[in-house]
Formats: sequence, structure tokens, C-alpha cells
Amino acid sequence: MREVMRELVTAAGDGERAGLVTVVSTFQSAPRQPGASMAVTQAGEAVGSVSGGCIEGAVYELAQEVMAGRPPVLQRYGVSDDDAFAVGLTCGGIIDVFVEAVDRSTFPALADVAASIDDAEPVAVATVVAGPGETGAHLVVWPDRVAGSLGGQRLDDAVADDARGMLDQGQTGIRRYGASGERRLDDLQVFVQSFAPRPRMLVFGAIDFAAALVRVGRFLGYHVTVCDARPVFATPRRFPDADEVVVKWPHDYLASTTVDARTVICVLTHDPKFDVPLLAAAVRTPAAYIGVMGSRRTHDDRLARLRAEGLSEDELGRLASPLGLDIGARTPEETAVSIAAEIIAARWGGSGRRLRDTAGPIHREPLGADAV
Repeated sequence: MREVMRELVTAAGDGERAGLVTVVSTFQSAPRQPGASMAVTQAGEAVGSVSGGCIEGAVYELAQEVMAGRPPVLQRYGVSDDDAFAVGLTCGGIIDVFVEAVDRSTFPALADVAASIDDAEPVAVATVVAGPGETGAHLVVWPDRVAGSLGGQRLDDAVADDARGMLDQGQTGIRRYGASGERRLDDLQVFVQSFAPRPRMLVFGAIDFAAALVRVGRFLGYHVTVCDARPVFATPRRFPDADEVVVKWPHDYLASTTVDARTVICVLTHDPKFDVPLLAAAVRTPAAYIGVMGSRRTHDDRLARLRAEGLSEDELGRLASPLGLDIGARTPEETAVSIAAEIIAARWGGSGRRLRDTAGPIHREPLGADAV
């Protein structure tokens, strides 16, 4: 929804209605993940995508029907359906989309959601998409407050509690309840979309490879920080795509900043005076990925130094070094792609092999994610 939020807010501010199509669940090899959205304006313009082009034509028509007065609808397209091939879902898999009309009356807190996203304030939007409830009702959940209602206080309380937990983990998906919020029942479906701040990429070492990695990290949606102790190299002019450039000893900066389970750390300094204290601290953070540049000989020496600092084999096992996947990368840009590929594989549980040499689902659930 981040992609289409500006269109929705503009339409609502002008007193107009827009159609909003949102992927709420997927199965097998569906092309996009829950939360992918497309907005349709009264002028007929479509912004965003829910399937990379597979079913856009069909859901565009649904959006126009809902804008014209049809009730909100939960629609499924699957490989087993005759309609799936007719609308273009030939890639396999199943996709559920929720189509609703958005204006000042149906989503009065929309502008507040947009403001929170712009300010990097965590916020979640819960929407009733099916079952014995007010289909299309919204509950907006912040860490410290809520706005709107799904139709009852007990249901609101249950959903708000779950939404805050999902927001902490950056998770988006369906939750099921009874009509009054009973967790032992599953007849009411609520789609919870989390808008957590961008995950962080910490790049240590202001070298030419870092500049390429910053560009790729930004493209992947990370908030990218470059840190180096050398002020002559760590400058915004050398890293214009970085969100911030910090001149500080790497281990001191790591101790002073926030690292969570979505943070990725890339150490490109390959200098013991920087690497050893930094990595000794990094392996004791909850970071999702810790990659370290250097030759195999350099890494063997690095491991010996870290063992001398008292690090355990389990802690050392968290280091990806040499970092990146074996794709034959040579240039800084190719190396950045290699590193990004390893980060993506670590997040989703990918093998790093060529898809033609694998079997089973192409798209995977993130490792450790709750089944939704």
C-alpha cells in the first residue's frame, strides 16, 4: 500500500472515491506477497500492482464495480480455476485479493496512516475481509493507540493485541477470530497489514564496493547507513544514495545504534583493527545477517583472532565470509548483487542454486514466520 497511498490520500482529500485492491493471502507460486496493492482512481488510472500483470485486468474491473456501489469483495484466483487462465494467472499458485472502495467515509483514518508511514512511525491496518462481521471495516493500530473499529470492543481488543505483535515482527497476513474476537474460532477473517519502518542495512567500510552495495540495498528497501572511522572516505558526497553516513569507529557505532532481527550487517573493511572488535559485538546482536568481506586466508586469520577474544563456535558460525553467493562477481556492482542475493536467500530460505536445477515452490515463506 505504500506505493498507492499518495493516490488514495489525494482522492479522499478531493472528496473522491478510489478502488483499492490488496493481496491478502497467497499459496504456492503466487507472484506477489500479501500487502501488494493497486489503486484505481475515478479517472480510471491504475497505480501499483497485485500480480506483476497476471490478473490486473480482472481486478481493475472489480475495483470499478466496487467504486460504483458493489459491496467489498474477497476474490480468489487459482491455477485450478478456469478463470485463472482467462485472466492471466498462468504462473501457478493461488492469490486472494480484497477489493474495497476508499473515501473519507469508509476509511476516515487514512490520512493518519499516511502521516505515520511518512514519519516512519509503526502502524498497522486491520480490515475485515470475510465472515460474520462488517466487511471492509478498518481498525488502525499504533503501539500506543487505535482508531476506528471492526464492529465490537472485544474484537477490536483481540485484533489490536495481535496486530501489535505482528507490527513488532514486520508481519502482514490473515488472522482468524470468532465474531466477538474469540481466538478459538476462525469464521471471521481479518487482514492485518504492518507498516513497520524500513529494515536497516549497516555497511561498514567506505570503499568503492560499499557504494555499489548502498545502491542495491536502497533498491531493496533498506534504510542504509555507511560507517567508517576515516572522515576523508566517509562522506555524503561519496555515498549519495545512503540514508546516513557516519564517521565513527565501527564497534562504537554498533554499540550506540539499534539492531533488530531485520537488520543486516555488511563488513567490508577487511582490516583486523576494525573487524575484530566490530564482529565480536555484531555476533551478539539479533541481526538477521552478518556478512564479512575478505579472502579465505583473511577470514581464517580473522577467526583465529576472534577465538582469541573468546567467541564461541556458534557465534563464529553466524558469519557469512566470504560474503555473497558464487555468481562469478568481479566488479563492485556485480559483487553487490552477489551480496544482495545471499541476504535474500537467508531471509527466505533459498538455496542459492539455479531455479532450473531445483524442484518445489519457487516462492517461499520467510524463515521463522508464523503460518497465517
